[in-house]
Amino acid sequence: MKLDHEIHEIATADQVDEHSFINSPAPTRRAAAKALPEQRLPFTIRIVNDEQALQKAVGIRYSAYNRHLPKLAENLIRFEEADLAQDTIILLAESKLDGSPLGTMRIQTNHYHPLGLEQSVTLPPWLQGRHLAEATRLGVSSGQAGKVVKTLLFKAYFQYCVENGIDWMVITARFPLDRQYDALLFRDVFSGREFIPMQHVGNLPHRVMAFEVATARERWAAASHPLFDLMFEMRHPDLMLEQPPNAMGEQISLLRSRIARDGGVGTR
Repeated sequence: MKLDHEIHEIATADQVDEHSFINSPAPTRRAAAKALPEQRLPFTIRIVNDEQALQKAVGIRYSAYNRHLPKLAENLIRFEEADLAQDTIILLAESKLDGSPLGTMRIQTNHYHPLGLEQSVTLPPWLQGRHLAEATRLGVSSGQAGKVVKTLLFKAYFQYCVENGIDWMVITARFPLDRQYDALLFRDVFSGREFIPMQHVGNLPHRVMAFEVATARERWAAASHPLFDLMFEMRHPDLMLEQPPNAMGEQISLLRSRIARDGGVGTR
């Protein structure tokens, strides 16, 4: 299914790194007063709310990690307890053509529990007492389509944070993937671009980086960011972020109960 021109530009330029979210140069800014145009995608992004969707997310996650981190991927064949946590959602991108999974991302807020990265670091005072959301387990299909899906997963992450009163988006990134977050104007949480082993991501060294939600539009406009129009001047109805009841839906709640009864994480 053909992507339209603007989304296509994000994904097809030769100078885009394999792991990049963005391309350059920046497109011309649309007039602020103009009604936002609508852009349809060849895939949807939604919050997982049943066991079948969860298994799709696990499958694409495993495939993505197995390409680059096969040792870590061995632990991702099945879903994780963190996938079912009360303060967690999982995003799933699915092809409209055949329903196949194209990408996934897990988002955990600190509304009920500390973030996963707080197993390894103590956050500085400027993040203490703030509403935070950490993105983990990002995985997309290989090839050009995966790059487009990754970009729209980031928009879904940002949009979810806006809609849920999140102050800071927080991520951990290993080298060289940290460069894509530099490009998105994330800042280092700790000085010196330090790479710290992270327990919740296989003890691999990661940079801890943060992105202030409230100032995003202003900062991206000042930087003439190449994704400004996509993020702020384009409406994407295929990003469906209505949160199901009880965060993960009735079926996921039943799955939690079953796992608690059986004493462990279920199998695929």
